Amino acid sequence: MNKIWLIIQREVMNRVQKKSFLIATILLPLIFPAIMAVLVYVAMEQKKNAAKNIVYYVDESGYFAPDTSKFIFKKFDGKIEDAKNVFKLDDSYGLLYVPVFDLSDPKGLILYTKTNASASEENDFENMLENRIKELKMQKINIDQKILEDLKTNVSIQNVNIDKETGDEKKSDSGVMTGVGMAGGILMYMFIFIYGAQIMQGIIEEKTSKVVEVIVSSVKPFQLMMGKIIGLASVGLLQFLIWIVLITTVSSVVLGMFGLKMPQQQMMEQVAQQNPEIQQPPALEIMNAINEIPFSYIIPVFLFYFLGGYLLYGALFAAVGSAVDSPAEAQQFMFPITIPLLISYLGLFMFTVQEPQGTISVWLSIIPFTSPIAMMGRIGFGVPIEQLILSMVLLVGGFVGTTWAAGRIYRVGILMHGTKINYKVMAKWFMMKN
Repeated sequence: MNKIWLIIQREVMNRVQKKSFLIATILLPLIFPAIMAVLVYVAMEQKKNAAKNIVYYVDESGYFAPDTSKFIFKKFDGKIEDAKNVFKLDDSYGLLYVPVFDLSDPKGLILYTKTNASASEENDFENMLENRIKELKMQKINIDQKILEDLKTNVSIQNVNIDKETGDEKKSDSGVMTGVGMAGGILMYMFIFIYGAQIMQGIIEEKTSKVVEVIVSSVKPFQLMMGKIIGLASVGLLQFLIWIVLITTVSSVVLGMFGLKMPQQQMMEQVAQQNPEIQQPPALEIMNAINEIPFSYIIPVFLFYFLGGYLLYGALFAAVGSAVDSPAEAQQFMFPITIPLLISYLGLFMFTVQEPQGTISVWLSIIPFTSPIAMMGRIGFGVPIEQLILSMVLLVGGFVGTTWAAGRIYRVGILMHGTKINYKVMAKWFMMKN
């Protein structure tokens, strides 16, 4: 155990003292707010100096009423063919053709442009025409717009969880819990994939430089592998915590310089403007929902699955790194390792946060190779204790199993050079006796 601890210290100090670590840890969080500041400034200047595009229109229906909030509309009196000939020689943005159409089934509307229109611009034209047709339909059946607006009623239902054993009631917000689940799953995916690949890269570098041959003369290969895995996990966790603090702090300062606020603050103010009848400030409602999140429960579970998932995949990456002589050779062996990660990552959006108690979500959160990401997506919605315990036990078992299997490959592969590696050779190393 002492030797493993010494290797952990060596890995941490070697990584932390490198200039690349300091640059990545300090400068990258500063670069992100700097890029955001430039983009915000450019967007504000562009919005300030932007001129509305000119759009000509031919209205054969007599229904069209242009909305000039985003475009300058000019009517063309003549046929559409003549309008197209004029448009070809003009520097205007577009030409809108509105033929005679049935209000119940509008067809034939065409927007001519010299360049491909963006999705948002197409959406602006469609919304404008849809709103106009809606007005015409209401006029046709004599419906007052005010009456229609009065019929609209906003309903907000509150979700309250009742504990099966104690009967205690606790408020819950599905939107906040979905955000927690997605954030936890994405962070887990990033950690496992990025730092797992670093383990493989570090082992390849030491193997090709012959340093490992000196190290294994005093420690067992398995101790070396465990030391590198745990050491890099410590470095990754430290780096991530620094990133979170710096990015959050600096981003708030940068946005404040432009008189802006963090996205969540802007969202809360927009909700307040759109719903002035709400008695309790939306900011307070969101803060209350956040306060109801059981962080004292979620954070320890996150740390457990981070360590378990990282150690499970770290052992596999270490086995691959010990078997090959270059990163190019490792590519063929990385794909099978990353498949479960990709399945759980895609499942996070398609199944886990959509139906956290669904059959697929449950199985993804129990299988060791997918549980670190899937369980983070479910944990905010409440996971039955028996499922959580089963998942944790299987993850520990999966880590022990993959570490044992990886160790058998590592002990042979770390000292092999110039061997043509394939799955048959790795299986032979695995079966080889001491």
